[in-house]
Amino acid sequence: VQLQASGGGLVQAGGSLRLSCVASGSTFSVYAIGWYRQAPGEQRELIATISPGLSTDYKHFVKGRFTISRDNAVNTAYLQMNSLKPEDTAVYTCNLGTMRGVYYYAGDYWGQGTQVTVSS
Repeated sequence: VQLQASGGGLVQAGGSLRLSCVASGSTFSVYAIGWYRQAPGEQRELIATISPGLSTDYKHFVKGRFTISRDNAVNTAYLQMNSLKPEDTAVYTCNLGTMRGVYYYAGDYWGQGTQVTVSS
């Protein structure tokens, strides 16, 4: 499986972006999907997940602003980001993983990352 993340860019604070994560292969639907981000000098952090059954979860600092979704027919996951803030500036990437209860476990498949820059 290969993942390709895209959709990043430069946006002003308060703006919106939609990230996409396209997967090759035929087993996309069985995976949970995690969106991560890594800001300069920081560790990569999980920010949103969606299960194969479409259950979603968000870190508190993006909840209400970001929406994760998936379209298994086109092997694509999305991250709609609204009301962006300068502190959302980071490289965003996607991962195919598994859910065990409410916990997301990252798998071996990662997208290459897409840069999101939010100006004040």
